[in-house]
Amino acid sequence: MSVDLVVRNCTVVTPAGRTPDAGVAVEDGTIVAVGRSDRLPDADRVLDGNGNVLVPGIIDGHIHNREPGLEYKEDWESATRAAAAGGVTTVVGMPNTDPVIDRPEHLELKFDRGEASAHVDFQSYVVVTSENLDLIPDLDEAGALGYKIFLGSTVGDVPPPNDGEILEAMERIRKTGKRLGFHEENGEIIDHYTEQFKTAGKNDPIDHSHSRPVIAEQEAVERMLTFAEETGVKVHMFHVSSGSAAEAVARGKARGIDVTAETCPHYLWFTEEVMREKGNPARIQPPIRDGDERERLWEVGIDNGAIDSIATDHAPHTPEEKKVDDPFGNTWEAISGFVGLETEVPALLTFVDQGRLTLEEWVRRHSTRPAQIWGLYPKKGSLQVGTDADFTIVDPDLEWTLEDGDELHSKNCVTPFIGESFTGKATATVVRGEVVYEDGAVVGEAGYGTRVDVDDS
Repeated sequence: MSVDLVVRNCTVVTPAGRTPDAGVAVEDGTIVAVGRSDRLPDADRVLDGNGNVLVPGIIDGHIHNREPGLEYKEDWESATRAAAAGGVTTVVGMPNTDPVIDRPEHLELKFDRGEASAHVDFQSYVVVTSENLDLIPDLDEAGALGYKIFLGSTVGDVPPPNDGEILEAMERIRKTGKRLGFHEENGEIIDHYTEQFKTAGKNDPIDHSHSRPVIAEQEAVERMLTFAEETGVKVHMFHVSSGSAAEAVARGKARGIDVTAETCPHYLWFTEEVMREKGNPARIQPPIRDGDERERLWEVGIDNGAIDSIATDHAPHTPEEKKVDDPFGNTWEAISGFVGLETEVPALLTFVDQGRLTLEEWVRRHSTRPAQIWGLYPKKGSLQVGTDADFTIVDPDLEWTLEDGDELHSKNCVTPFIGESFTGKATATVVRGEVVYEDGAVVGEAGYGTRVDVDDS
């Protein structure tokens, strides 16, 4: 028996444990065997893992690929090229594009653009506003992965529904069986402090952070959990940035609410001091918090399990929009967000090296749980026989420093991770049996990636 691809000489790691000197066999884009290297079949192509670690394909459930309409920042091709280089096999695009993804024809446009140019597999959320409550069933039928409401001011200025409309949306979404996620910040609190700070001439990058206090995030989480408890809808909290918000999620879980939550590498890596050290390039919403909030995010979110998954909120902007040439200038003239697809795996592997996570815990939060949360498991996020042959090979011991954004593959590469040192990096990325990244180069073809069907049964 000969198959299409065999990867040998790896330590295979899943949330259930690790197997040394092992690998994976692939036929027609599907896993046909997982086991010891000497028991795998012959293959048309054999990839030597060189003793590195092979894990289920990494899933980033929160990226802004900017297409359609904002392609000067990023598009499906460039975002998924960065994903492939970063070891990410599936990405999920956010809906605050131009047009916003708020109706079936806009979702179809986003899917069609992805089919034409993506290097890795993909999906998309749809936004819920005051104007499209009646389209919620149609958006489900059109293949949306899930729904999102922006509660606070965000890039694109997508206005949130009022609370009554949110309750009605939750009732409608519950009937679809899909999950509703939130940008969870209280807009009224943010608007009040933003205006107050501007009037007072508080224009430093750290002032942007303080204009969006932790209570704005915590209150939004608590309010949406109360609504979810009333309606029975499944909910998700995107980009949880603080220990206080993680504690609110934990209380919701304890009450039996079907709530999941993600955090991002930058909230676990940096403290708000990065705003004083690197300025506007580190500006993001919600902002990076102080040391106490970060440590409680680790303790409550990671160590005690309130946080289910890791994602990046990958959000490219031009250097001019990020005020790279004036990093400590008027922060209200800068924009929020930065790239992350090529630093998420290195950051998480660095946490493994530091002893803050095990490899198994990393895989669970960065692959298996995102797939389970969004109805992609076990097709994605597992190494089960009969599932998509998506896997990521990493060197967990490689020490390196991101010296410059030119090393990255996005159209715009501003990130506070420039200058940071890591232990660990992706060495190969395989999507449905095709090697799309190896030896430091993206080798997959644009247009190979495809939309992933959702199983919300």
